[in-house]
Amino acid sequence: MPSPSKTRSAPIEVMQATQVATPFHRPGWVYEEKVDGYRMVTYKVGAPVQLVSRQGKEFTQRFPDLAQAVAGLGAESVILDTELAVFDRQLISRFEWLRARPKDDVATPPMLMAFDLLDLDGADQRQRPLRERRQALEHLLTGERLILPVRRLSTRGLEAWKEELRAGYDGWVAKDPESPYVPGRTLKWLKVKQKDYRVKERGFYRE
Repeated sequence: MPSPSKTRSAPIEVMQATQVATPFHRPGWVYEEKVDGYRMVTYKVGAPVQLVSRQGKEFTQRFPDLAQAVAGLGAESVILDTELAVFDRQLISRFEWLRARPKDDVATPPMLMAFDLLDLDGADQRQRPLRERRQALEHLLTGERLILPVRRLSTRGLEAWKEELRAGYDGWVAKDPESPYVPGRTLKWLKVKQKDYRVKERGFYRE
């Protein structure tokens, strides 16, 4: 696998969660908020910074404040897997507001919610386990205002889903903390979307 820092001109194929029908608990796994926004591979490799969608479309000029925040990160070079999102007053991500933001009801400016670290100072991080990548990511983003680690939920999957329902998030993503970062769809990341949750499945709360 070539180093991503040497393939910046071509979009990196991102790791994608597989959708499942119902929430679950898997011992040792971690559970994160599913953010509803634009999936971005964020590059600080030389100049200029780039915000690139997984289809290869560049958003850098559209979001200059985010590009400036990425440029200011405390590493000579870094590549992040992120979701570009806007949040309302209840801190719920609102995909539609990325296209037409209401002037009087936006709690946050556009932000980058980072959930993975792919490259740091020219060292490919993708074969390291997720738990190590997340720890390095949190350290890198300490004190940042516009780039934040995606929110982690309860360590128990069904409790995490209850937390997600109460908050009104878009869903949750369950991840194997030992997993490397691999391109394409994977069974090491599994997601449930709230809009696909069916009432008849509410019996799942029994563990």
